[in-house]
Amino acid sequence: MRDLLTGFKDFIARGNVIDLAVGIAIGTAFTAVVTGLLNGIINPLIAAVFGQPDISDVGHFTLNNAEFSIGLFLQALLNFLIVAAAIYFFVVVPINKLKSLRKTSEEVVEEAAAEEVVLLTEIRDLLRAQSGAQSPSQSN
Repeated sequence: MRDLLTGFKDFIARGNVIDLAVGIAIGTAFTAVVTGLLNGIINPLIAAVFGQPDISDVGHFTLNNAEFSIGLFLQALLNFLIVAAAIYFFVVVPINKLKSLRKTSEEVVEEAAAEEVVLLTEIRDLLRAQSGAQSPSQSN
């Protein structure tokens, strides 16, 4: 029993499980933000254009006792596009920008390190020349 509890504790303490829990919490909060955007801005705009708070009843018709609703599909598609756009602009774009900034700063550090190596090599060669010893680059 003790091994089982220790294994469970190790499983919970892993970074992946904690990251997953944080992701779910943030996803839930983000869903509330997108729902607020839909209910507070998008749906009122749709109501102003179509006279209804959403477009689920647009294109609704019955044929041989079968009910069809083009608007229901369009509403789901619109909601998907809004969520996808929100995720792209508020999550993907900022993360990509941070990645590019990090990559640029790493390249600058690598260039600076390369310049330091050249400078140190020149200093070593000058010191050797002043002390009368021949530098390895001059012996070739």
